[in-house]
Amino acid sequence: MSGALSAVPSPEQASNPVAIATALAEVFSLTAANHDKSGEFAAGNFEALFKSGLLGLVTAEKDGGWGEGMETAHAVIAAIAKGDPSTALILAMHYSVHAAIRRGKWPAVLAAKVLAANNREPALLNNAQAEPGIGSPAHGGLPETTARIEGDVWVVNGRKSFVTGLPGLKWAIVLAATTEETPRLIQLLVPLDAPGIRSEKAWEATGMYATASDDLLLEEVKVPLADIVAEQPADEPLRRDEADGYNFFVLLASVYHGVALSARDALLRHLTGHVPASLGAPLSSIPRIQEGLGQIEVLLAANRRLLLSVARDIDAGERVGTDALAVRHVVIDNAVAVTDLALELGGNRGLRRDYNLERHHRDAITARAHAPQSHMIRTILGRQSIKAVGG
Repeated sequence: MSGALSAVPSPEQASNPVAIATALAEVFSLTAANHDKSGEFAAGNFEALFKSGLLGLVTAEKDGGWGEGMETAHAVIAAIAKGDPSTALILAMHYSVHAAIRRGKWPAVLAAKVLAANNREPALLNNAQAEPGIGSPAHGGLPETTARIEGDVWVVNGRKSFVTGLPGLKWAIVLAATTEETPRLIQLLVPLDAPGIRSEKAWEATGMYATASDDLLLEEVKVPLADIVAEQPADEPLRRDEADGYNFFVLLASVYHGVALSARDALLRHLTGHVPASLGAPLSSIPRIQEGLGQIEVLLAANRRLLLSVARDIDAGERVGTDALAVRHVVIDNAVAVTDLALELGGNRGLRRDYNLERHHRDAITARAHAPQSHMIRTILGRQSIKAVGG
């Protein structure tokens, strides 16, 4: 993907990560439709992101990164998503893990290993928690993936589903139940070049196809006993770090905000550039079309302001609470509404693959599959309101 590197901004812009992301996204957009059709992991995009330094955006400066917070990170993710949302989602998950490392939530030895690799190569990593039998751990239930002790290693067996970016990951953080007399839930840093690791093509989703969120199979995979990222008793619900949740919800919503922005831009190109003979003027001259475009701008402005507000609160160290969940819910619903409006306003031509509006819509509705889903968020907020009045 040598062309992507040529898109890096001029020297005076090189210290602006959002400008770099915007320039790279323009090139990523040239191959996004092809990746959507093939489901191929866009390895070249991540080579370009690594060479630009953006894989270290949220890494502390002392560890070789930019040291940026969520305000910049969410803007970078939205910019990349305008070009290739599958790339942006994989990057968002990479950032989410590295933000936890920066906050000191990882054992020092494992953190040092991951940080060194991130400076050396495109060393992507992501969580591997969902399984075919239990779905997301957000729904409860013990993982069927097991880890038993043999000498100085864990021996891991199981199958993980929806591992976003799997073909490009260097590591997966695998959730497993130990076979000890008193079982634990452990999260192990598993290198994906280890013996016994296989992947199976299983991601056949309507949208975000190039995330290649396939199944990870582990058969007698050996991992050093010390390579535990987190642990807890198995009889307790899976513990979630509050700050991790804030970061993830903002980054996730930013991906789909970027999708909506791209849909808006594609629609405008069509409406301002198409002049029907019967009209003698661009479609954008029709009042009904102008009103529809205005509705899109209202939704995008709300998303932009909501994401910026929460990102700034996170960077200021303020407790965001369930506002992060609510914002994620609203931003994703608005993104779906934007892409739906774009299809309606685009008419017959809007359904053509080469206009990309239908692809943006497919990508946006895929957001509804991320756990916790919207109905779960509403239930959480509803219960919270009942509890607040002593009900």
